[in-house]
Amino acid sequence: MEVRISPGTVNGTVVATSSKSVLQRYIAAALLADGTTELYGISHCDDTVSCLFAVQALGAKTRELLFDTLYITGCNGNLQPALNTIYCGESGLAFRMLGSVAALADKELTITGKGSLLKRPVAFFDEVLPLLQVTCKTENGHPPIHIQGPAVPADIAIDGSLSSQFLTGLLMIYPLAKRDNIIRVKNLKSRPYIDVTLKVLNDFGIRIINGSYETFTIPGNQAYKSCKASIEGDWSGAAFILVAGAVAGEVTVTQLANDSLQSDKAIMNVLKDAGAEIIYNSNSVTVKRKPLKAFSFDATHCPDLFPPLVTLATQCEGTSTIKGVTRLIHKESNRAEALVKEFSKLNKDVISISGDDMMIKGKLKLKATKVDSHNDHRIAMALAVAALNVVGVMHIAGMESIEKSYPRFVDDFEKLGAKVLEII
Repeated sequence: MEVRISPGTVNGTVVATSSKSVLQRYIAAALLADGTTELYGISHCDDTVSCLFAVQALGAKTRELLFDTLYITGCNGNLQPALNTIYCGESGLAFRMLGSVAALADKELTITGKGSLLKRPVAFFDEVLPLLQVTCKTENGHPPIHIQGPAVPADIAIDGSLSSQFLTGLLMIYPLAKRDNIIRVKNLKSRPYIDVTLKVLNDFGIRIINGSYETFTIPGNQAYKSCKASIEGDWSGAAFILVAGAVAGEVTVTQLANDSLQSDKAIMNVLKDAGAEIIYNSNSVTVKRKPLKAFSFDATHCPDLFPPLVTLATQCEGTSTIKGVTRLIHKESNRAEALVKEFSKLNKDVISISGDDMMIKGKLKLKATKVDSHNDHRIAMALAVAALNVVGVMHIAGMESIEKSYPRFVDDFEKLGAKVLEII
């Protein structure tokens, strides 16, 4: 799908889509629970649907009511997979999390997906699952993975530098062990996402002791208890709308928790540092355009903020620096390369990389052209917001990639007054 967007201003209010990161963790935990978990305020995107199908294949029973309420009846820790192949679509979280969860089953299973997921490194499973008495084989360190459990948790040491999502999967299965265990972790990235995992597990009655993100002590013989939860709004998707307000008008996003543990809530710190006007209410945030200045920000623990921050930086006076480029390689695209390639089309001098730093020169003239999402939802949304401040009409190819996380992004963008001229 190609979208054509002309420059202009935005103004208005939209409701945040629910956090797919939070929701998928609840879905996975509900699979392991005794009884029926009730989840409210859900919204559908490709990643969430893929995760839901995967837990159904692993033995969960699900039903929906009035679209935004989801009921999941779990298996009380005793997985009874209905299929031999567990399909995770393009959801990296579902694959990395459920790869460990599926290892609880006393059955040979294949965990797979499609598209960019098949290019993501998952050698972690080759290294770690055999330590839990699980037979595991990947395709040269990439999906699919073939496993034969059941897993027997044990004291282990792991490397957390690639993704915290692997640790999330382990933290979900370890409470079901017959004895207490410790997971030692070095170089853990995206620590706030582990906070989200621990919060979700706590809602299911699971206790884990976090030793400064270096050790996780997990008492054994625990049981997941079904719960009721409302899924909070997604700061990752909202970041693009909030940046649109900062660079081109005034926007309000509702259903955002100001006390959220989501790492991408850090967008508010950057917007404040850059000089945007921010108004907090009980469950919403308003951002207004003001003269913006360059910023420096370390996105190592929230790499999904890179795309909206690049767009923000193009409208800031001076040169902004974003640290954490190495975290961008194994996303839906090589996100570092994609950002440099597409934003350089608008102005060859606007963006560059040196080591782990990305530098963006602000207030340069940006000329509209045809750009491409690289089948990456966050690249697509970043380019759409950038179109508000270019000269001419921006043609964005591959806009359908937003279905992965924020299917109604274009609708919300138009609701705010963005001039979406044509959708092909």
